[in-house]
Amino acid sequence: MKMRRAFLICIPYFWLIALFFIPFLIVVKIALSDSMLSIPPYAPKLDISAGWAGLKAFFAALDFENFTFLAEDDLYWKAYLSSVKIAAISTLLTLLVGFPIAYGMAQSAPEWRPTLMMLVILPFWTSFLIRVYAWIGILSNEGFLNQFLMWLGIISDPLIILNTNTAVYIGIVYTYLPFMILPIYASLEKLDSSLLEAGQDLGCSRVSAFWLITIPLSKAGIIAGCFLVFIPALGEFVIPSLLGGSKTLMIGKVLWEEFFSNRDWPVASAVAVILLLLLIIPIILFQRNEQKNREAEQ
Repeated sequence: MKMRRAFLICIPYFWLIALFFIPFLIVVKIALSDSMLSIPPYAPKLDISAGWAGLKAFFAALDFENFTFLAEDDLYWKAYLSSVKIAAISTLLTLLVGFPIAYGMAQSAPEWRPTLMMLVILPFWTSFLIRVYAWIGILSNEGFLNQFLMWLGIISDPLIILNTNTAVYIGIVYTYLPFMILPIYASLEKLDSSLLEAGQDLGCSRVSAFWLITIPLSKAGIIAGCFLVFIPALGEFVIPSLLGGSKTLMIGKVLWEEFFSNRDWPVASAVAVILLLLLIIPIILFQRNEQKNREAEQ
């Protein structure tokens, strides 16, 4: 029994080490290296045949010049700040849109809830790229949105939405909305309606009961949904590239350009390491929140 338990425990740790920790060490090594010509895009190389002397020479050649370069160049820290800002605003907008939907699903008749759940998950059945490209046709100057607003007489000239931060917000909110709705819905579905009735019996209005009872009891779902949206949105690359254009500054686009346009792997790896460190903070907070929720349920 102990051997079986140890084996089951080792599987996720092996998965984590093989597919995260080892690749992360490789990226860190490249980030501490230097670009050189006529060799693969980083140096130094580890010469195992040289033994201990080769190992010492390898570590002695590593440096933090790439991280220093990131700190000195305005482009990178502005990209980090812009990414945090866009991710935070997108998360807030997703919460404002997703919470009423989740609340409506939780308040609907039980026989309708599976259908509503399927409608929320339905966009995942379509390719992510196709959904983002569809927004190009909707938000462009000759797109469906502008044509519809002009047909209604609301506007006389097309609105410039595509290739702006507004288009990025729309794309992120649309793409990650299910990640906000599902955890909030899971929390609201377990809410005991008798608590709301008791609050109203004690003199609370429906609005007061909502803010004093529903919101606090759904806090776990709100926090989980915000983390599930904020973490991937921070490093988003496809949506800013297709909907935001060249004026939208996000660290995911900078990372892509360093790897595939500039071919500067050490600097790109340094950018990736710092981005990962920024993501670790909300991930740790999310894990602690989930652990507290499990302990509270027990």
